[in-house]
Formats: sequence, C-alpha cells, structure tokens
Amino acid sequence: MDTPGYVILSRLGAQFRATQVVANNLANAETPGFQAERPVFASLMQKQAEASTGEAVSYSIDRATWRETANGPLQTTGNPLDIALRGEGYFAVQTAAGEERFTRAGRFTLGTDGKLLDMAGNAVLDTRAMPITLGQADTRIEVQGDGTIRSENGPIAQLRIVRFEAPQRLRAEGDRLFAADETPQPLARPGVVQGAVEGSNVQPVLEMVRMTEEVREFQNAVTFADREADRLQTAIERILRKRG
Repeated sequence: MDTPGYVILSRLGAQFRATQVVANNLANAETPGFQAERPVFASLMQKQAEASTGEAVSYSIDRATWRETANGPLQTTGNPLDIALRGEGYFAVQTAAGEERFTRAGRFTLGTDGKLLDMAGNAVLDTRAMPITLGQADTRIEVQGDGTIRSENGPIAQLRIVRFEAPQRLRAEGDRLFAADETPQPLARPGVVQGAVEGSNVQPVLEMVRMTEEVREFQNAVTFADREADRLQTAIERILRKRG
C-alpha cells in the first residue's frame, strides 16, 4: 500500500478545494450581498495495517464550507428601489419555477408589469409570500425601517424579511440566492435601509493574501508528490535490477 502517496493525494485535493473557494470569493468581491466562504477540513486517522509499524496515518478530508455572515459595507446609491439590511435577515424572492429563495442582495428593479424584481428577475415577496406589485401611479416610493413600502397613494406592501435558526445550513444557489431546508421565521425588527445596497463582505486584500498562501501550500504538496514519485520509480528500478 502506497501510504505516502494516498496521504499527499488527500492533501492535494484539500488544497485544490481551498484555492477554489478563495478564487470564488475574489470573483465576487463586488457582488452585492455576497458572503465570503471558508472551507472546513478535518483529519481522518487510520491505523496502518502493517504490523511492523502500527502507526496512525492522517488523511485530509473536505468536511464542509461555512460562510462569514458579517454584514458587508453599505453603499449609498440614492435609488429608492435599492434596499439594504443592517443586521441579520434575508429578503424572500420567488424564482421562475415558483420556489422561494432568500437573498441579502437588495438591488431591486421594476418589471414591465410593475412587479418588484431582484437582479436575476425573481419576484420580491411580501409578508403574505406574494409578489410585490407597484401601480403606475406609484411614483414616490418610500421604504420604511420595518420593510413597509409606501407611495403617495398609501401603503403598498411589506417586504418579507426572515431569519433562520441555523443560517450556516442554507444552501447557496449561485452567488446571491440561498435555499433553506428549515422553515424561515419572520424577523421582528429588520434594519431596512432605503437607497443603499449591501456590498460583499469579502476583503480583497486579505483574500489575495489567502490565495498566495493556498497556492504556496499547493505547490509544496505537488513538490512532495513529485519526490515521492521519484522515490517509487527508483525503488522499482532497483528491484528490477536485482531480479535481472
């Protein structure tokens, strides 16, 4: 059994995964509402079968990916349909397939039919889980701190803003949406800010440092793998010479 080879392969897989995660963070440094991700690795201890050693061997395994849920910086835009959340919470939207999804990206627009839409064209939902629709006469839009949307003609709807007991269990779909297995709970006191968008919480300088470190670790693992391959090749050649 080529134990060193298996160990270094597990290490290479872990480093490749870590590099992918950091690269995705960098790619979304300007994505509204994006939350940086971090890989979680663990060591799998396995006792060698050879009685001569009996030592435990540690393999790297990819356990999960967790998100940094700290708020991103608020960017003031002055657009009345740009809405940010200060603190916890997620906006609820309805996809084209009729499924409810959740997002922190509050850069909204109006569709041709007056529906309030997110950047991907998903309908923004109200507290009744119904798409929010503005009338043609609603020209002066005001969004209050609790998510209530008003115009000069009176109240229109209230944004469905929810929270989760275990936000780390949300499943990312793309760069802005999340799917949930647990039932979302209404957020009693959402911190809604009109005319602003929450930016990504990725810190590009720190991510570049992480990328440099991960690439260096990957290169070290590749070097070790090359040396192990040379060692095995040398051992095989010696065995063949003796048999010859």
